Amino acid sequence: MVQSLKQIAEKLQQAQSIVVLTGAGVSTASGIPDFRSSQGLWTENHAREYYMSNRYFYKDPEDFWSKYKSIFRLKLLKNYQPNHVHNFFKKLEDHSKDIAIITQNVDGLHQVAGSSRVLEYHGSLNQATCPACGTSYPLDYVMANDIPRCQESGCGDVLKPDVVLFGDMITAHDQAEAMIDNADVLLVMGTSLFVTPFNLLPEYAAYLGKLDTIMINGEPTDKDYLFDHVVHDDLSKAVKELNKLME
Repeated sequence: MVQSLKQIAEKLQQAQSIVVLTGAGVSTASGIPDFRSSQGLWTENHAREYYMSNRYFYKDPEDFWSKYKSIFRLKLLKNYQPNHVHNFFKKLEDHSKDIAIITQNVDGLHQVAGSSRVLEYHGSLNQATCPACGTSYPLDYVMANDIPRCQESGCGDVLKPDVVLFGDMITAHDQAEAMIDNADVLLVMGTSLFVTPFNLLPEYAAYLGKLDTIMINGEPTDKDYLFDHVVHDDLSKAVKELNKLME
């Protein structure tokens, strides 16, 4: 593994433009559960995919909010802090690297760490929007109301969270591909690459054929064959070693 990390460190040092794909594994060291790993929350109860769907929101928005707040543990959201992995991307940016992060995570920790260019592929937990009039509300308002409703005069609709629910359209894919078009390196960390269409992004990078592609994940994925360099290890441990190698 050390030899692989040495090669990865060299590629990152040589690159000017780096696109990073991140998944739930990046935030587990901050205490946020990994929903899709072999020990993740989705494996505990597959019905959660139904309750966290566009269909269920419109069927029973009040019960949806009860389950949503429980599943995503919103009360704890502001207690979470960035970890070594988030800070590693900020450090790369501070060393004059052009860093673009495309994240599946909805916790906002990349921004808290100070990364300036973050595409939230699956949306954000930090606000909700009225589906009728488009007015947005922050997390504080969402948490202050069991069933958050729009306060605009004559509206009163139940707000919809700004995360991409099952059944929602993905609107960030073309922008994500455009970021990859201009990169020297694609670095993928902490994702099983199980969810479509996010898992098509490494395939797109491989198709372009001009990027160095790197995967660092806690366990093997079905997409490992797409990458030039693959490391299976704890992300915090791997990042600490990369920091040493890049000093």
